[in-house]
Amino acid sequence: MTDLCEGGMEDLWSIAVVLLQVWFSVMIGFIMIPAMFGLSLGVTSVYIQILVKILEVTMNILWCETGTKVSISTREGGSMEQEMGELRRYRTQSISRGEFALSDSFYFYIKGLESIVDDQVTQRFSSEELVSWNLLTRTNHNFHYISLRLTIIWGLGVIIRYCVLFPLRITLAIIGLTWLVIGTTLVGFLPNKRLKNWLSELVHLMCYRICARGLSATIQYHNKENKPQNGGICVANHTSPIDIVILANDGCYAMVGQSHGGLMGVIQRSMVRSCPHVWFERSEMRDRNAVTSRLRAHVAAKTNLPILIFPEGTCINNTSVMMFKKGSFEIGGTIYPVAIKYDPRFGDAFWNSAKYNMVNYLLRMMTSWAIVVNVWYLPPMTRREGEDAAQFANRVKSAIAHQGGLLDMAWDGSLKRAKVKEEFKERQQKMYSSMVMGKKGRNSQEPHTEGTRRQ
Repeated sequence: MTDLCEGGMEDLWSIAVVLLQVWFSVMIGFIMIPAMFGLSLGVTSVYIQILVKILEVTMNILWCETGTKVSISTREGGSMEQEMGELRRYRTQSISRGEFALSDSFYFYIKGLESIVDDQVTQRFSSEELVSWNLLTRTNHNFHYISLRLTIIWGLGVIIRYCVLFPLRITLAIIGLTWLVIGTTLVGFLPNKRLKNWLSELVHLMCYRICARGLSATIQYHNKENKPQNGGICVANHTSPIDIVILANDGCYAMVGQSHGGLMGVIQRSMVRSCPHVWFERSEMRDRNAVTSRLRAHVAAKTNLPILIFPEGTCINNTSVMMFKKGSFEIGGTIYPVAIKYDPRFGDAFWNSAKYNMVNYLLRMMTSWAIVVNVWYLPPMTRREGEDAAQFANRVKSAIAHQGGLLDMAWDGSLKRAKVKEEFKERQQKMYSSMVMGKKGRNSQEPHTEGTRRQ
């Protein structure tokens, strides 16, 4: 009896070893090696096409079961003077007379309620709404109970995502990061010559491509003739930490950021040995002059890789571009704008750092359907004569928003963790007081708007 049990265990162990060998053979032969050389066997594109068909079937089932379609309404607004004039339309009194009317208070009540119900700023720090359920529980926990068909599709999706895709992605991520640490460390021992730079770029590209395959990333790059060049500054809108993987999958960049400890610190220290990344200590990050000086020194060396900067300073939810910090545009040199737009149907790429830590966020990414993203390289831009850094930053931001189909917002992304500045409140008060005093407050305030936003 004991011999039979031992024989059975050996058979099971042998089967497990064979399955493991097949697993790694398929992963290395069909995923890793093609990824290292930037090749694609077309498996991911077929997978995405199948997902699109499944999501279309899901939408049709939802409409058939609920009998309704989702519509999105928009609200149009005018200036303070126009809207107050609308409130006074039943009175003979007009705003031009410069007198106070009790009905004016309703304008501020309406604006306050609209800010609570439809806040344009805080909406950018939560996951964007979808027209239909994408079979991921983050959209709506109740959708998969609408019908038996949806329940079956959702259940099969859970099995595929957690039992097939998740182990594969974890394995690829571990291999990619391990290779990055080992490869960059070894390259760092080479003399500072052309061979070292070439090997450093090769290692970085290979590792980032493996990590991108670990997210089932399907990336479409547009206008490659505008790719950032050495000695330049690449600026892009910021949705997720994986923005770095998406961009570095097509070229090497010098990263800029704060020095960390733990696993992230190990990766940073190994990377900087082979490539001139710019890592700052926490005390240095508070010194704006020190940061600017180091970045200027990097840009001055035209052989250095382009610096990658996300001027928003925080992650925005893939619907908008918020105010760019002007510090990145005071360095000088050529700016290479890049617009990044994720397809939310296959997974929510936005990192809500207030809700999820990095580990939880990466687990959500690895259990989503895929990461589908479009990247546009915009023509290089330089600072015009007489243009200050804030105006230049706003011009670049507008170009990125227009190309990516994103909302161009003037609000500062730091409002994610800070209160609205008193200047914004005072501006509304001054506009109304100027109107009551019989002046055209709106025109008198507009020249100061941009300056106030940039302060």
